[in-house]
Amino acid sequence: MKILMVNKFLYPNGGSETYIFKLGDYLKSIGHEVQYFGMEHEGRCVSNNAEQYTTDMDFHGGSKLRKIAYPFKTIYSAEAKKKISIVLDDFQPDVIHLNNFNYQLTPSIIYAINDYKKRAGKKVKLIFTAHDYQLICPNHKMKNPITGENCEKCIGGKFINCAKGGCIHSSKAKSLIGTAEATIYNALKTYKHIDKIICCSEFMKSKMDTNPLFAKKTVAMHNFIDTVDKKEVEKEDYVLYFGRYAEEKGIETIIDTKGVNFVCAGSGDMEAQINAQPHIKNLGFKTGSELEDLIRKAKCSVYPSTWYENCPFSVMESIMYGTPVVGANIGGIPELIDDGVTGVLFESSNSEALEKAVKSITENDEKARQMSKSCLNAHFDTVEEYCEKLLKIYGE
Repeated sequence: MKILMVNKFLYPNGGSETYIFKLGDYLKSIGHEVQYFGMEHEGRCVSNNAEQYTTDMDFHGGSKLRKIAYPFKTIYSAEAKKKISIVLDDFQPDVIHLNNFNYQLTPSIIYAINDYKKRAGKKVKLIFTAHDYQLICPNHKMKNPITGENCEKCIGGKFINCAKGGCIHSSKAKSLIGTAEATIYNALKTYKHIDKIICCSEFMKSKMDTNPLFAKKTVAMHNFIDTVDKKEVEKEDYVLYFGRYAEEKGIETIIDTKGVNFVCAGSGDMEAQINAQPHIKNLGFKTGSELEDLIRKAKCSVYPSTWYENCPFSVMESIMYGTPVVGANIGGIPELIDDGVTGVLFESSNSEALEKAVKSITENDEKARQMSKSCLNAHFDTVEEYCEKLLKIYGE
């Protein structure tokens, strides 16, 4: 089978890039042909045989003349439509797998794909993995950056609320562009050409299903995780947070939970606030074996997010390493934690509830030991298992 992976970034940049690279590598290892389409970049590490990529759009740099054109190019890209057409005709894929494409590649590529499907002379599938809420919320998070509140005002195609709320980077201008983009493609019913939408949580599926155009096309599939060595280790007496130091990650809740001593491993905009807290020890950004060791030895980890998280890798990673997770009961987080078995759920943004949940583990050694064992027995899909499901979707 020939599969074209489409994503705006073709270099290591975040979760969606890790997803397409690992999927592509595994699919190639079992005999499928995989090529990629997206923006050109000095760090690009995957390719297509036609060597066609769109011009890198740097919203934070570039010439003034180029920036003037950005508002139009973020809604419709003639370049992306033309270049993906060249790749499609050269590669002749059986499946086009969309990932993050809005603003840089734009939905204009869907029209090129639809034209290709008509002339291909064979069955061609268009699949989309939703890594965020972009198709129902122009700022993709369903969270207002100004008020800090989770927001569902755009559900039902009421995208004007994005412009009213300044929801994209707290900018009225950018929010107006995002509103225009969402409104235009919703009115044109552009996304009807997508055959299947993969949502990485049941929660996300429930939100996507509010659009009748998507409701019969969605399927929930939690993300995959690398296989790890399952082993019991001597636990140490600390509570770990690892990840980005950002408001939506619940850092404020950790700061307000004075009755718990936390060890934090990460970096981000709120690092100064973390460093100012006597009950928090900041180790800075950690990766590899050093981070693995921190996770394995923690009595428990915390994931206190305040936004509609989808399928956070950190929760799965902690459980796979045998460390129970105290997680906010929001978004897709509860789908990953067996409450009372592999962790404890608490009310998001409630510091008293977080403290109580943490202490229910740290002050009960037998419960902590049993939870750790349950974590080691827990299972999440490997890339092999995930691809088995994915190939069935490709072949439907």
